[in-house]
Amino acid sequence: MQTQEILRMLRLPELGDLGQFFRSLSATTLVSVGALAAILAYWFTHRPKALQPPCNLLMQSEEVEDSGGARRSVIGGGPQLLTHYYEDARTMYQVFRRGLSISGNGPCLGFRKPKQPYQWLSYQEVVDRAEFLGSGLLRHNCKASTEQFIGVFAQNRPEWIIAELACYTYSMVVVPLYDTLGPGAIRYIINTADISTVIVDKAQKAGLLLEHVEKKETPGLKLIILMEPFEEALRERGKKCGVLLKSMRAVEDCGQENHCAPVPPRPDDLSIVCFTSGTTGNPKGAMLTHGNVVADFSGFLKVTESVVYCHGGRVGFFQGDIRLLSDDMKALCPTIFPVVPRLLNRMYDKIFSQADGPIKRWLLEFAAKRKQAEVRSGIVRNDSIWDELFFKKIQASLGGCVRMIVTGAAPASPTVLGFLRAALGCQVYEGYGQTECTAGCTFTTPGDWTSGHVGAPLPCNHIKLVDVEELNYWTCKGEGEICVRGPNVFKGYLKDQNRTKEALDSDGWLHTGDIGKWLPEGTLKIIDRKKHIFKLAQGEYVAPEKIENIYIRSEPVAQVYVHGDSLKAFLVGVVVPDPEVMPTWAQKRGIEGTYTQLCINKELKKAILEDLVRLGKESGLHSFEQVKAIHIHSDMFSVQNGLLTPTLKAKRPELREYFKKQIEELYSISV
Repeated sequence: MQTQEILRMLRLPELGDLGQFFRSLSATTLVSVGALAAILAYWFTHRPKALQPPCNLLMQSEEVEDSGGARRSVIGGGPQLLTHYYEDARTMYQVFRRGLSISGNGPCLGFRKPKQPYQWLSYQEVVDRAEFLGSGLLRHNCKASTEQFIGVFAQNRPEWIIAELACYTYSMVVVPLYDTLGPGAIRYIINTADISTVIVDKAQKAGLLLEHVEKKETPGLKLIILMEPFEEALRERGKKCGVLLKSMRAVEDCGQENHCAPVPPRPDDLSIVCFTSGTTGNPKGAMLTHGNVVADFSGFLKVTESVVYCHGGRVGFFQGDIRLLSDDMKALCPTIFPVVPRLLNRMYDKIFSQADGPIKRWLLEFAAKRKQAEVRSGIVRNDSIWDELFFKKIQASLGGCVRMIVTGAAPASPTVLGFLRAALGCQVYEGYGQTECTAGCTFTTPGDWTSGHVGAPLPCNHIKLVDVEELNYWTCKGEGEICVRGPNVFKGYLKDQNRTKEALDSDGWLHTGDIGKWLPEGTLKIIDRKKHIFKLAQGEYVAPEKIENIYIRSEPVAQVYVHGDSLKAFLVGVVVPDPEVMPTWAQKRGIEGTYTQLCINKELKKAILEDLVRLGKESGLHSFEQVKAIHIHSDMFSVQNGLLTPTLKAKRPELREYFKKQIEELYSISV
């Protein structure tokens, strides 16, 4: 076809007439064309750019030669596992000293009083107070030694970090204590770790510790140091049972007057013993060295290039009341926000609850989809038209400056993660690990904003899968128990060789008990648990069989199945009443009917639930271990219907699938 014919078809002037065509254009048209060209040029130069990932996202990990299928990060830069990021920061003591130097004595720890702006302690103030507190501990019969264990029983706050650094400054070992462990566990930890000194935040906790001493349960406890003011009566109570109570400020003053030169630890020295609640028996004390902790956060730094203490970063603490967290965020304006999935779920639910009406909800979802399309192409930003119209208030609720959210402790919902990456316009990372590998062993690779996995191995450890024959998971299919080896893996459990051997094999591999699957991109997906243990959304471990063994003592109950979901914050259950006992039990409570009728009676369901909760309380279950809703099922679990093994043990996967619909209903009506 001739050029003139093409132009004619397009209703454009022929080539010979083009000069006349351009001369005929008006000045207004030329200005408009020029403006359009300027807009296009501005867009091309200012258009949002995708984050450049540090590796090929289609191959985020690779097999290690002669390792039995173990995989390593491709970000590490070599075959050697990462042990440290900076040569002058190989212990937590050195990390703080480096932060002091890098920051130029900048702000370090922030705290806030109600309706007041944040106040900051400088790096030098923190270091000085740590040296004074540590020197004060030495004047109160503590030793500058890795055999000296100091308990810290407090909420997260600046004094916690000062106490921790005081221990590190003089090669002592920190042992955190938690309310959720329960009084029996706290007593066990104090005795197992030979703790003579505990630093607490509130007088109430000091009182709990004194109860153990008064009952002669913790004879080794001799000194309690309180962060907050306390009454003289508490001091007198301590005197009567041989325990000295002093304020943290008084111990610091004593240390300032009797200052001792620091006795820094070495990388292989013990830094902290973290007791995990476990599921049965006494808690286990995971022993972590300075090298373990430094290796783990160095792997995190290698992947994310984020700022922490060794870079002179500053950390702000909330007031201690979760209801005031949003107000604290607005006042602090953080750039990095560590969070558990449960809080992300709350944020997601609150956002959509405020979109009252189908039109508002449709607009919110439409805007989120537009932003999610950008995220999928690697663009993460908070300055789009959708941000201005819909998401600025959401971002402002977190202070307006968040650039990175890190979540872990329990699986996060892909729907929630996808939405929040778009709505908050920041990088949202998900990690996986355990206390035994110093918290993390996998982490999202920057630029990979897909969900449903926990990222690739950190550069500080290898990960391999091993066969789990009894659950039909095989490494030849890319599935199996997750095992971790590297400088971030712990040294064992304190004074517990048997449990140490169960967790660490002879080659140094930590057997996590979690079942994983390698995805084609080299990322890891958590698909099951080797033992019947799971985490709730807030990160708490739950052993359902322990709970079932308590609930089965309920008089009208013949069988019970307790179910938990790592995306939910509470438990639900399925109860099969005893056909012979239940009618009489119900009649005593004024509830009449046949067995079939009683199984669908709401009043009976309520009564059984109350009885289960009563038994749970009497047996010392925590609130998160109690079921919040139950379904009454009239037919017994049996070998014949496939819900019991030949040895009459519950088939948990089959029960979960069999009652899938009822479980979904229990969660939907209990929210």
